[in-house]
Amino acid sequence: MAEENKWQAGGEGGDNEEENEIDDTAYKAVKDAVLFAIEISPSMLKAPPASDSTKADTDSPASAALKCAYALMQQRIISSPKDMTGILLYGTELTKFKEEGGAQMGLAYPHCYVLADLDLPGAEDLKALKTLIEDKEEFEKLLVPTEEVVSMASVLFCANQIFTTKAANFASRRLFIVTDNDNPHATSKALRSAAAVRAKDLYDLGVIIELFPISKPGTSFERANFYDDIIYSASPSDPDAPAPLATAAKTSTGDGITLLNSLLSSINSRAVAKRALFSNMNFEIGPGFKISVNGYRIFKRQDLKRRCHVWLNGEKAQIAKGISTQIADDTARQVEKGEIRKAYKFGGAQVTFTPDEISELRCFEDPGIRIIGFKPMSMLPIWANVRPSTFIYPSEEVYVGSTRVFAALQQKLLRDQKMGVAWFVARKNAVPVVAAIVPGDEKLSDEGDQLVPAGLWLIQLPFADEIRQNPETMLKRAPDSLIDKMRTVITQLQLPKGEYRPERYPNPALQWQYRILQALALEEEIPEHPEDKTLPKYRQIDKRVGAYIEDWAKELQKLSLAEAEAKGSASAPAAKRSGSPKVKDEGEPSKRVKRADAAAGISDAEMKKHYENNTLHKLSIPELKGWMYLNRLGLSGKKSALIKRIEEFLG
Repeated sequence: MAEENKWQAGGEGGDNEEENEIDDTAYKAVKDAVLFAIEISPSMLKAPPASDSTKADTDSPASAALKCAYALMQQRIISSPKDMTGILLYGTELTKFKEEGGAQMGLAYPHCYVLADLDLPGAEDLKALKTLIEDKEEFEKLLVPTEEVVSMASVLFCANQIFTTKAANFASRRLFIVTDNDNPHATSKALRSAAAVRAKDLYDLGVIIELFPISKPGTSFERANFYDDIIYSASPSDPDAPAPLATAAKTSTGDGITLLNSLLSSINSRAVAKRALFSNMNFEIGPGFKISVNGYRIFKRQDLKRRCHVWLNGEKAQIAKGISTQIADDTARQVEKGEIRKAYKFGGAQVTFTPDEISELRCFEDPGIRIIGFKPMSMLPIWANVRPSTFIYPSEEVYVGSTRVFAALQQKLLRDQKMGVAWFVARKNAVPVVAAIVPGDEKLSDEGDQLVPAGLWLIQLPFADEIRQNPETMLKRAPDSLIDKMRTVITQLQLPKGEYRPERYPNPALQWQYRILQALALEEEIPEHPEDKTLPKYRQIDKRVGAYIEDWAKELQKLSLAEAEAKGSASAPAAKRSGSPKVKDEGEPSKRVKRADAAAGISDAEMKKHYENNTLHKLSIPELKGWMYLNRLGLSGKKSALIKRIEEFLG
């Protein structure tokens, strides 16, 4: 029976039960719908004051918000092709809203203008939005602010209708509000209450509201005035999930326009929904003492999207789906799935198992986390992290009070600098592993935003079978004078605050591929060079440590010359030595070092002659190693490895 290829997402294959790692395919494949709600008001359309600085902003807050939405749509069209993005303008003089059947319905949502329908972004949609942003006349014609009071309840109800009709079955739905008005209904208690009711309806629907505030010059944006009543901190799909890695940036200082442009990275980081790798797993702290936790993959390597085969002979291009079939070698007969059994080699024989026996063999025990002891944090080496770490957070669904117990454990481990050692089975049929439970404290940015939530991290530890021996190497310690000069260089090149911030360095290979695909799809000019923020800034490096590096190089040259002179004087008597054995002095040891003795008898010319005559195998191992030692070649391995190394050196 034909079955779909294993590389297809969601395909069922016969080897799925043998997969040991956590299956996070569903975690990556969550469909997401993002709707931008951008306020149009005189203050949002006001351009920043003129400045002589080349880095000064020239966009109004509304224009910057549209460019931010355009950049996100441009990125998601390739990186997340199944995600939807839309733009809703509110506070406009014009009104535009389409029902699912295509009929215009603007009276129910006055001053709400759907600029881009919530849909899979296409090349034509991006072109139209880019034209609007670049065409100043069209921009000013469309974005005319109304003089009437715009009800936020109407805006939220319009967003509710859009999500219900366009993305009813999406697991993640988000509403991004961009505004500079921190209190739109300061004089109307009824409008505030109505907005709170509509916000609760969105939350019950599973929609998360995110606020991206812009502060006006000279004033700060106060969330407590209005938006604290309509924005919920918990996720409706997962109330126990930790807070996001990056929250909306505060705008109490500086102009909000520059800040809004920088919010694009924050929007990208929150565009993917939080989803547990495992939910409500038993966490056994002691015999009979259990709580429930969820596990999250907070850091996930992003790879290039897999290419697909496309069939172009139809009216519309379609993705080709491959299938595989088992064929018998002797008769070319199609083999049914029930005829195949799995086998393992043992002593030259094939030991076969039925599917039930395989399932019973691989099911070691039920999934769970069980603490088996505690150790000091200093006993955890840096090389012990062999798998991506998992962030665990308490859940109250199975055991009430899990949060209180979890917090007490996390604080106790953090205070005493201890770690837990646990027996961890991630899922059914998974191989049990030993994991370290490391406490993590909350980390905040300079502005007070949360960078990393407080919780516990599961770090899979290696077994004895997974540890490899270090290769044999000849290490030579540098003199203290060189180390001191290099210490100055390293100190001057430290990263800010001595920490690496990954959000500042996008993957250049990913961004380059996305940029090429975007240029081809949007019929833009193909860039000549990729933007790589990981490249060293050589001018700044030379300005900071150029003189120190020159001093280090001079010291290295000085030490190298002294070492060469010492070697030359030591090897001069060896060159004059004849073939007759040397008479030993009374005070000389009777046993000489083998390396020095072998090196004295094998010169470079002799070794070269052996190489040319292909007679290196006639030399003894001490003779080979003695010559290799003086030429700074590795001395590890058997005789064949030594000869190969010499041949590569002389070849």
